[in-house]
Parts: sequence; C-alpha cells; structure tokens
Amino acid sequence: MSHTPYGALERPEIRHTSLWHQSVTIFRRNLIHIKRMPEMLLDVTIQPVMFVLLFAYVFGGAIAVAAPAGYREWLLGGIMGQTIAFASFIVAVGLTADIDKGVVDRFRSLPINPAAILVGRSMSSLTHSFIGIIVMSLTGLVVGWRIRGSALDALAAYGLLLLWGFAMIWVGILVGSAMRSVEAVNGVMFTTMFPLTFLSNAFAPSERMGTVLRAIAEWNPISALVQAVRELWGNTGPAPADAHLPMQHPVLFTVLWTVAITAVVAPLSLKVFRNRTMQ
Repeated sequence: MSHTPYGALERPEIRHTSLWHQSVTIFRRNLIHIKRMPEMLLDVTIQPVMFVLLFAYVFGGAIAVAAPAGYREWLLGGIMGQTIAFASFIVAVGLTADIDKGVVDRFRSLPINPAAILVGRSMSSLTHSFIGIIVMSLTGLVVGWRIRGSALDALAAYGLLLLWGFAMIWVGILVGSAMRSVEAVNGVMFTTMFPLTFLSNAFAPSERMGTVLRAIAEWNPISALVQAVRELWGNTGPAPADAHLPMQHPVLFTVLWTVAITAVVAPLSLKVFRNRTMQ
C-alpha cells in the first residue's frame, strides 16, 4: 500500500484515453459555455463589424492607399490581423477565470492528462477567433472587399491567420497563468496588444511614417502578417523597395515570427501554468 505525505492528494491514474479525446471533451465544454452565454461572442461578431465600419467610413476618406478598391479593401487585412492577435486576450481571460474559480483544480483531480486543459482551451480560443474572421470576411464583402488572388493564395492567407492565432494563444496562456485576476489580465493585454496592433501597418501605410517609427512598425510581427494576407488576397502590391526586410518577404517572416514566438513562449507558458496550478 502506497503512502502519501499528510495533506497531499494522490493523483488518480490517467485513463487509457488519448490526449486528443480528453482535449476534445474540454473543447466541447468551452463551446457549451459559449452556447449558454452567447454574449461571449460579442468581441468576435459585433466588435469586428464596428471596427470595419468605423475605419472604412470615418477614416477611409482621409487615408489614401495603393489598393484596387481603395482603403476599404486595404483595411480588411489589418482588421483581421488585429482580431486574430486578440486570440491571446481570449485565452488569457478564460484561463485566468478557470484558475480563479477552481475549475482547473477540479480538472486536475480527474484522471486526465493535465495538458488536455491547455489544448482544449487553445482549440476553443482559436475557434472563437476564427468566427470573427468569418464575420469580418462577410462584412468586407458588403463594404467592397474582394479576394483578387487565386483560391490557393486565399487559403494560404487564412492559414497564416490561423498560424498566427496559434502563436498568440501561447502568449495568452502565459499571461493567463501569470496574472492573478481577470482585471489584471485586462490591464496587461490592453496596454500591450492595442499599441502593438496600432503601431503597425494595420490601419495606416507604414511608408508615410517617420524614419524611426517606420522601422518599428515594419519590424512589428503583425505588420508582416497583415502585408502577407493583403498580398495573397491581391489587395495590395509588393512593398516599396525602401521597405524593411519583413515587408519585402512578409509570408516568410510571418512563419518565422510564429515559430520564434511559439518556441520561446510555449515552454515558458507551460512552466508558469504548472507552477501556478501546483500552488
């Protein structure tokens, strides 16, 4: 008979079900949560539409861009880049709420792989964000946006958005595991993600910025993503010859940024999550 230290709980054996099946179960739990509280989808339904309409009709007339259908078509890539970057916000808030309410502790007391908690949360957050991409695509068609590239290029652009969302989820897991409350998560994410998305080429051409500001904007990973999807959709031409390297090869740099962020942040996120949930 095995003995455990006083006050410690002996973890039950993990059942012979795969990590995938356990993750899908948690993924379904998160979707049921959304189904019961549909207002959770406001940030990927109403908010993106408001951003599209606000920038297209309020600021669109004041910003000239080199796009086949003008600023409205050029804008969509930036709005989608911002929305998928906010995947980190969604997973951070959800994970912090689950930890704070003891949901993660209850999951850990069950015979499941602890990694399934993060995988299931990541799957639901990526699905949540991609709903926003679909909504914005439909809204873009209404305001004049069109995909002018090939079908393969169009799918590649959506694939880059999902790939970037995957990297942002690890950022969200790190913040959600490190912060002690949803309010703290909101403060950290707003003060980092909003400047990161606005200090890019998402809403205004970077070539018209000052020398230093342009360098910062064009080396911003979100700028490479936005430039890549615009080029793949045929909404803009190649970057000018004096643009910085990420703008010259946006697809390659988007992949490189994604791999680099995931390689650095994922192990750190797992370590912080493990330390937080073992306390």
